[in-house]
Amino acid sequence: MGAGHGHGHAASRAEDRKRLRWVLLVTGTVLVVELVGAWLTGSLALLADAGHMATDAGAVVLALGASYVASRPGGSRSTFGYHRVEIVAALLNAVVLLGVCGYLGWSGVARLTDPPEVNGPGLVGFAVVGLIANAASLVLLSGGDSSSLNLRGAINEVFADMLGSVLAVAAGVVIWVADWQQADPIASLLIAAMILPRAVLLIRDSGRVLLEMAPPDLDLDDVRHHLAHAPGVVGVHDLHAWTITSGMTSLSAHVTVRDDVLEEQGVGAVLDALGDCVATHFGVRHTTFQVEPESHEEHEDLGEMH
Repeated sequence: MGAGHGHGHAASRAEDRKRLRWVLLVTGTVLVVELVGAWLTGSLALLADAGHMATDAGAVVLALGASYVASRPGGSRSTFGYHRVEIVAALLNAVVLLGVCGYLGWSGVARLTDPPEVNGPGLVGFAVVGLIANAASLVLLSGGDSSSLNLRGAINEVFADMLGSVLAVAAGVVIWVADWQQADPIASLLIAAMILPRAVLLIRDSGRVLLEMAPPDLDLDDVRHHLAHAPGVVGVHDLHAWTITSGMTSLSAHVTVRDDVLEEQGVGAVLDALGDCVATHFGVRHTTFQVEPESHEEHEDLGEMH
């Protein structure tokens, strides 16, 4: 079961890398176009979109690199492999997003009182190019592994940038039609406001994995209840669950079993029953159980938690 799970992750990562390479090509091209457009039009919203495009490109490079590293086999000291590199990449992407929010907020407020002259038609033209490119990139990425935090980080970057392009187009139309220059800094502030919650959620989800917290969709009390009702089980303790990387949950537990059941069925049959229980009810296949006879329960010493 474990080997098939690993092959599934390898296949999905290979497909994700193919999508990410296409997105990097599109993003890099549009970044140059928008930088030229920001210089020609004087638009902060377009510059913000170009700056976010730059973080998009960095995020995609980071996600690609993390995906390659995570595919490397583990060694004697990295027994779980390098899967966590993807989670670190997702966290870094979220931190960069927070930095973009801060810059856009500071520059947008500064320009509200004294907005520079912005070329409305030019802003619309360049922003439409960015919008089309971002929409294409989002379609490419959305077909990948939706459970991967690494890919989610890249998707969040592209989605936020697409929203930025929409707002840049809207600001350009307002300036073009009504000559209201404040539309440009207001658009940049709205872009920052939409990016912020997505960055915070990505930091939260990455932090849960790095802190080895139990997955939010896995109720350990329910797991304990199911294991406790397996044939011959009289107690379940030292139960732990954590996420190695997106979609790869691990679980371990000490399970106390009646001596007569162990003698009759053997440890192998008990382990099969416990593994099938968790896999069937909770979809967790990477499990480790320490089966203990009931007569040994009072001699167990798990040590002190520090």
